[in-house]
Amino acid sequence: MTVAAQQPAPVTTPNAGGGRRVVVHDVWKSYTPGTYAVRNVGFALEPGEFLTLLGPSGSGKTTTLMMIAGFETPSRGEIRVNGIDVAGLPPELRNFGIVFQGYALFPHKSVLHNVEFALLMRGVARRERRRRALDMLDKVGLAGLAARRPRELSGGQQQRVALARALVFEPDALLLDEPLGALDRKLRETLQAEIKEIQRRVGISILYVTHDQDEAMTMSDRIAVMNDGRIVQIGTPAELYLHPATPFVADFLGETNLLTATCLGTDGGHVRLRFADGAIGWAAAARDGVARRIGDSVTVAIRPERIRVLRRTDSTETMIDGTVGGGTFLGRHARYVVAALGGRLVVSVGGGDPDSALDAGTIVRLGWSRDDAQILGEPEAPPEPDQRR
Repeated sequence: MTVAAQQPAPVTTPNAGGGRRVVVHDVWKSYTPGTYAVRNVGFALEPGEFLTLLGPSGSGKTTTLMMIAGFETPSRGEIRVNGIDVAGLPPELRNFGIVFQGYALFPHKSVLHNVEFALLMRGVARRERRRRALDMLDKVGLAGLAARRPRELSGGQQQRVALARALVFEPDALLLDEPLGALDRKLRETLQAEIKEIQRRVGISILYVTHDQDEAMTMSDRIAVMNDGRIVQIGTPAELYLHPATPFVADFLGETNLLTATCLGTDGGHVRLRFADGAIGWAAAARDGVARRIGDSVTVAIRPERIRVLRRTDSTETMIDGTVGGGTFLGRHARYVVAALGGRLVVSVGGGDPDSALDAGTIVRLGWSRDDAQILGEPEAPPEPDQRR
């Protein structure tokens, strides 16, 4: 008599709370010897948190998510769920809900049966499956559409079915890989709000992958910015936007002006600077803790909206003159390019009043306070494989 092989039990039991703590520690991934798609990545996804991996194509964000999900195996490192290392386990033995850009709904099954499927594969009894699936459909706002087929739903409704299926078995965390990338902008913005509202209702922690900076800023509690397979900075949206650690973060997350200057001295947490055209100004010291010496060349970042167009009677700590090269009316604000500091500055003027537009060729005085500009730290060199602990 042949005995059927028994399916191993998942490493974690269903979680009815806000998710479990997921810790990624010193994770590396290599597909060919000497080349690493992911380098020394580490972070913690806290219960109930919305954490986004943000970066350009090829930065390692999706590979990192696939290793957490179990579809890729780390070359080195640990992925711990509530203290248990799951890095060597297949996806079916991890308790994660996953939604990709393609929702992979069964076209011949009803919405209800699509959501029930995750419970069916876990051996949940029929009556309990139905109860839990209907409850989850109610939480995602689809209680009245349980009998429909996916083709009878809008793109946004299909997205919510995929979310319901990923949430119905009470996962340790929800992993979302560019789930809104195929949708138009207006629907994408609507679903961003809906996903956050569903998270609030369910209380689940979410690890989200995107290359869209606005999406990351809108949805996230924290953002991990990735480049060249590494996390280069992690923090709240406000921390990353207002205090970028490197030129890459400053340039990738929103629009910014990157200026070169020479250090003339320090005053507390601020640095006095000479810019390329000889103008003198101030900026906050770099947040990497490295002291800049007199004569050092530094990179300074200042956001367009932090630069003020000064009136004749205005005064601030940094004042420079420039010539307007051109402007664009954008509704809520106007964007100007100004020749100044030996180069060009982008300046954003709020209000967007076309009657107060600055004409090309106008000479303007610009200014900012010493906390509005920041000296950036130098990017760390990627660690070498033989330096791993």
